Amino acid sequence: MNGTKPRTRDIKQAAREFLARDRIAVVGVSRDGTSPANLIYRKLRQTGHQVFSVNPNAQQAEGDPCYRDLAAVPGGVEGVVIVTKPEVSASVVDQCAVLGVRQVWIHRSFGQGSVSREAIDRCRLHGISVIPGGCPMMHCVPVDPGHACMRAVLRLTGGLPVPESASRR
Repeated sequence: MNGTKPRTRDIKQAAREFLARDRIAVVGVSRDGTSPANLIYRKLRQTGHQVFSVNPNAQQAEGDPCYRDLAAVPGGVEGVVIVTKPEVSASVVDQCAVLGVRQVWIHRSFGQGSVSREAIDRCRLHGISVIPGGCPMMHCVPVDPGHACMRAVLRLTGGLPVPESASRR
């Protein structure tokens, strides 16, 4: 990195740019279908994205193949939603860097979610645009009433994430 700070962006613009990607992986999809990752996976699929589930412990999720890691996804992806334990997020960012993925959304609804300072710092280090928190479902049209309400509350309380554009290298 050349020492310049990443540019911050408006969450609406950052979400629009992320959701404009056709091929998106969701890391952390579960076999039982109850995790937030599964909800995000289904929503992205419903809105016409080519979406890929990633979980090293599953061969199938949501009736589709599940890949052990990002490198196993045939044809690669353009964006990655990370819905894992926070201590795993940084290693997923490293996979993104190796594979040339330039857009990452680290999920957080309440509490810490999947966000870790290390993952955000690695996005900066690798020049990856990151949305460090929130949920794609708050921006994926049509937005369900629960996520619209959550977005409104977070906007009022200042809890919406501040996305960062990739630094120029």
